[in-house]
Amino acid sequence: MKYLITGKNGQLAQAFIKRFEKQAIDFSAPDESQLDITDPKIVDRVVETLKPDVIINCAAYNLVDKAEQDKAAAFAVNATGPGILAQVSAKQKSILVHFGSDYIFDGLKENGLYTENDAVNPLNEYGKSKLSGEQQVVRECEKYLVLRLSWVFGAGKQNFIYKLAAWAENSEYLKIACDEFSVPTSTETVVDFTLKALEQGVTGKYHLTNSGFCSRYEWARLILSNLGITKFVRPVTMDSFNLPAKRPKFSAMSNGKLSGLLNAPIPTWEESVKSFLQKGNDT
Repeated sequence: MKYLITGKNGQLAQAFIKRFEKQAIDFSAPDESQLDITDPKIVDRVVETLKPDVIINCAAYNLVDKAEQDKAAAFAVNATGPGILAQVSAKQKSILVHFGSDYIFDGLKENGLYTENDAVNPLNEYGKSKLSGEQQVVRECEKYLVLRLSWVFGAGKQNFIYKLAAWAENSEYLKIACDEFSVPTSTETVVDFTLKALEQGVTGKYHLTNSGFCSRYEWARLILSNLGITKFVRPVTMDSFNLPAKRPKFSAMSNGKLSGLLNAPIPTWEESVKSFLQKGNDT
């Protein structure tokens, strides 16, 4: 199997690259300046040249608040780009792996975690762009694996764990939302179960998160405790931050469908957070 990875510089792409290098798997990960997924001619040329069996799309516009004003850029990367990749994948008969978001839900479900069958209703432009992207993949591509993720963390600076540690270093105390719930999800988990799904020939649309769910406040408390940081953390409402983008208060997704299909339990968010922090402390 030969893989092509887009969005080379992101934390998820870097996790795939690290794994592929470790296992001597055949892959290409062009610099983002050489593979602009919003340009159909460039995508077509790169895919035609490399002829990958699997395209893993890790390119994404993740600036949730900025997307409210920069809607065109968000939709270009999160919607138009995946559509182009899907068309080229279909032409080359490659499998396309695309990552969605829990922000396609409005957070109003009250009787359990969100499943793949639940209605979507994004509250912000970022969520709308992510929904459009997965819809274009499903429409344009025959062999696809759409995996919806939430609260992704891994190596790098574009995640809550890194930001929280920086805030703790520079603030007398912290204010963290206690009414925002989802599932912290490790890039290691995403890589593990994406590859398991591909190995077993799984296609379709699934939720890929760690198991369980928590509030942003609970997540912060666990992080600080495991880092040995003593800091007063005050629970507050999301509304108190007056952020430009409205966010769902409860967007936790169930991974039961994918876990059952693969016959493999997915680690809890607590296990994955502790494992990540332990590895960080060991390096």
